[in-house]
Amino acid sequence: MRLFVSTAAAALLSAASAHAAPPPASTFGRIPAVVDAELSPSGQKIAILGGAADQRILSIATIDQPGLPILQLGDVEVVNLTWAGDAYVLAKIAYWEKVDAKRSYRLERYIGVTPDAKAVSRFFDNRISGSYMATQPLLGVTSNPPRALVLDIAASTGAAGTMDSRMKKKDFGEAFSVWSIDPATGQGKLVQKGDVDTETFEVDSAGEARVRLDVDTISDRFSIYGRPPGKSQWALVHAGGDFESRRDYYGYSEADQAIYLMTDQGLVRKRLADGTVEKFADGAPSLSLVWDEHRKTAVGIASGLEMPTVQWLDPDVGAAHGLLSRAFKGKAVDMAGWSVDRTRFIARVASPSSPPVWYLYDKARKEVSPLAEAYPELKGAQLGTTRWITYKARDGLEIPAYLTLPPGAAPAGAKRPLIVLPHGGPETRDTYDFDFLVQFLATRGYAVLQPQFRGSWGFGDAFRRAGRGEWGGKMQTDLLDGVAAAAAGGEIDASRVCVVGASFGGYAALAGVSLHPDAYRCAVSIAGISDLGQLILEENRLYGRESAGMEELRDDLGAADKGKLLAMSPARNVAAVGAPVLLIHGDKDTVVQVAQSERMAEALRAAGKPHELMILEDENHYFTKAANRTRMLEAIEAFLAKNLPVAN
Repeated sequence: MRLFVSTAAAALLSAASAHAAPPPASTFGRIPAVVDAELSPSGQKIAILGGAADQRILSIATIDQPGLPILQLGDVEVVNLTWAGDAYVLAKIAYWEKVDAKRSYRLERYIGVTPDAKAVSRFFDNRISGSYMATQPLLGVTSNPPRALVLDIAASTGAAGTMDSRMKKKDFGEAFSVWSIDPATGQGKLVQKGDVDTETFEVDSAGEARVRLDVDTISDRFSIYGRPPGKSQWALVHAGGDFESRRDYYGYSEADQAIYLMTDQGLVRKRLADGTVEKFADGAPSLSLVWDEHRKTAVGIASGLEMPTVQWLDPDVGAAHGLLSRAFKGKAVDMAGWSVDRTRFIARVASPSSPPVWYLYDKARKEVSPLAEAYPELKGAQLGTTRWITYKARDGLEIPAYLTLPPGAAPAGAKRPLIVLPHGGPETRDTYDFDFLVQFLATRGYAVLQPQFRGSWGFGDAFRRAGRGEWGGKMQTDLLDGVAAAAAGGEIDASRVCVVGASFGGYAALAGVSLHPDAYRCAVSIAGISDLGQLILEENRLYGRESAGMEELRDDLGAADKGKLLAMSPARNVAAVGAPVLLIHGDKDTVVQVAQSERMAEALRAAGKPHELMILEDENHYFTKAANRTRMLEAIEAFLAKNLPVAN
């Protein structure tokens, strides 16, 4: 086994040594050398997805046997891996398909790969209707025979197949349905039709659809239907509220033939057969479940604000996690997978100051062996140190945040310049994990504040809802209050602050310098939103005025009228901007259109405001190309050196 580990690591990683000077931008901008590592059900084989930035590979090793079959994937974006038994690895890759001279779409597709690293299929390769799906959601796999259960479209069942007897015109169109795919050929057959309201399904270990999740196309109400073994008809199990109540659904357990729901009484388990409800766990703001993909049941309850802790329900997995957590104290240990017999485990280990490393734990041999590092060139580098803080917003709401200080001691009497780094979403959150942008900035001498402003996920429903309608209001002042709190410790210079963000964070950066021009020395917007009215028009054009996405956007903006939208739009308030602005955007961004940054640049130019616009070719919203990611970091470094130099 030790021989295998060293061989696999050599295939994916390059040697690295400690850096006396800050590592170059390319070491942070590289696409991680390992994206996913998966153990086969028998525990005999390990598949690792990663490689060099411009030559991605899939390597498959058999433990204790020589040789490392490698499939060269080329210059593509790799997403994840799944085993279908021990016979096939399903590798998801992403690529761009040109529609016309101006439009391209990012598509995610699975390929079937044998253990000797031979690509034998691409799912739905000959099915024209499958090309309409931007991604191929994998609902589950079976081992004998090996099959992949995939969500795709098919003719809908209409009202006759549902508990709702109302006839709708759209019921006779196409709907999300379950397809069973043979990994050997990529061809499949329809095994479960949905209707026009169907969002997705849950399947059991035999590939049978047991749960159906619907959002009504007229009322936006969320419903859950169930079909336990022995039943052929769907029955209503849970009638939720609007589409937002999807958040209350935590998954399906085959072992219990039940679904998990978050209620006012906490997390409950509700049986499919008779609707019996029993309490499973107390509610917690950041509660999530850890699942066993082999047995299709929950094996742990995770919670925690700064760093997740797990209450293990399965003693074998819990014991393995406990051993690894003691071995890697202070780091987050994510149990990425295990063999059916629970004798071998794969874990991803990381922290804000430690790039991810993947390990194999062999219980019988009592060995923990490294598999691969995500950022091998950073091995031994001095990185920033991160701590968790909380502070009071001006209205009394408690706001948590991560504060990262640069490596090494500050010069005597000196205070660090600060980068405020609001996350995207906005209904997401930062986590106790390595962030390449945070550490890049820290190694350049900047302190970095990541406020979990109101509206962020993971701190309770009331906290999340407190962000509604506050994009340009209290969510902005939460950032300013965070600057004051960070500066109160005496390590930060509150007069030397820049705001940097991506996606919604990019909006927050632009709103910061346009709505609070005296607070920041500069702003960097990466794929950010500048004009909310334009955003609404774009969403309407793409998804329709009555889509769930539009409804969610309306909720986020708090049903703002035209006047409020104008007041919250940075591109409409450039006259107040008093600090230089750097705009960075990918030309293939399908989440936030590049026109948003172009609109801001045009407004800044017309107003005579200092700004720079960088449009990166062949790049999407998430900056998945190493060359573009490195160019972005280099541009930010130069911009900050000019407008917020570390040396005062």
